[in-house]
Amino acid sequence: MDEKGLIRRAVEARERAYAPYSKFAVGAALLAADGRIFTGCNVENASYGLTMCAERVALFKAISEGAREFTAIAIVCGASPCSPCGACRQVLFEFAPDLLVIMADADGKRTKRARLRELFPEGFGPHALKGCGGP
Repeated sequence: MDEKGLIRRAVEARERAYAPYSKFAVGAALLAADGRIFTGCNVENASYGLTMCAERVALFKAISEGAREFTAIAIVCGASPCSPCGACRQVLFEFAPDLLVIMADADGKRTKRARLRELFPEGFGPHALKGCGGP
């Protein structure tokens, strides 16, 4: 799928966001290496700490369906492109440190692009656990 198609899927996902508290709707579309696309939207909760970001919703759906390798994610939010929060960067880094992150406004017209490694330098991943009894 091309970038415009991935952005379009993120725009569609954003329409399903549940953001009654922040009014900040976000949609994400995650492209797996096998060509499947997994979408997500943010889901807020009255207990704010339990809110889930669109990027993690998409990733967790993908993992639950057996996908483990990813090439790109499109993230769509409000009036200007926004980047993933720190928690989402960490969770995405676990599976795809070189992920192409496409950030777009709500219309999908203004975009920015970066590799996850650029947004999350010296990220903590499975490699950090080597020699500590980890994988």
